[in-house]
Amino acid sequence: MAAGRQSVRTASLVGGTVSFVGVARDLETAGNLIDILDAYEGAPGAVLVNVAPRNGAAKKWENGTPFGYFRYKQVLMVSSIDGLTLSLVKKLGLVDAVRVLNIPTVMEWFVSENILSREEGERIVNTQFRSYECVPRVAAYLLENKEVEGERMSIADVPDAPSAVWWADNFGNCKTTLLRNDIPHDDRVETRFGALPYFERLKDVPDGTVALVTGSSGIGAHRF
Repeated sequence: MAAGRQSVRTASLVGGTVSFVGVARDLETAGNLIDILDAYEGAPGAVLVNVAPRNGAAKKWENGTPFGYFRYKQVLMVSSIDGLTLSLVKKLGLVDAVRVLNIPTVMEWFVSENILSREEGERIVNTQFRSYECVPRVAAYLLENKEVEGERMSIADVPDAPSAVWWADNFGNCKTTLLRNDIPHDDRVETRFGALPYFERLKDVPDGTVALVTGSSGIGAHRF
């Protein structure tokens, strides 16, 4: 239900076709984010990302992790910034910095510009569904080639992506955060499952062998 509401809200404010990708954790988000940017192939568009739990370590934030935005080529990205969500953006060097939003400040600006009523602005500041109430509105504003005040955060401040699996697809392929230059020269990688051989292509893997190959996920010449 939440996915449907959010998709409709985003479409109503941003326009165009909306695709929803569900994830279970921040590292899954990191990999899917790279694949989506790759799929755009430089065309204009927007990606809205929300991985913002309110429990555990997230209690340090006043109302969940802050959101920030950046632009990669012609694609606008509005994303929660905590955890590993942007770790692969960092690894691949796609941007230098993220503009971190202070939602009360942004909503006050929207009220002063008559984008929102005072009542709407105050409600959105305290909502628990910020990806529904706030993020699409900010994205719609930014897509008009406008800017929103925010604090510059260096991408270097984002945690490094671990050497790990970020997604297991429906064929049983496990997508990792590793690039070819992360593989040792002897083409064997030590894992918790033992030493695995590396092959350039899936077709070169002997039947019945568990191995690492360069897959389709990634961006440009950088494939996981």
